[in-house]
Amino acid sequence: MGAKVLKFYVSSTDVVNHESVYETIAFSARRYGLAGATVYKGVMGYGSSSSLHSDKFWELNNKVPVIVEFVDEEDKINGFLAEILPFINSLPKGCLITKEDIYIVLKKQGIKK
Repeated sequence: MGAKVLKFYVSSTDVVNHESVYETIAFSARRYGLAGATVYKGVMGYGSSSSLHSDKFWELNNKVPVIVEFVDEEDKINGFLAEILPFINSLPKGCLITKEDIYIVLKKQGIKK
């Protein structure tokens, strides 16, 4: 089994039970034991509504795209995806999820003295 990258595309304003969706996904992955998470805040984007959102426009809620990304072994990614899908399926606005094969060039841990 090789490494995979798993990405969730959501909005910065997506909230369930007073918690942001991107934080819920990242915290769930940490509890599951994935190697790490990166959350990217987009500068501009649009989704299925075709409404363009940008951090240049002053908005009270600052709605911009957010990507939550994980890199780990295929079995860990697949297990986490199976666990988080019920939550994702409950989202009123949904989200886009991608999973891709990757080749890890360098995996360097902290230097021990």
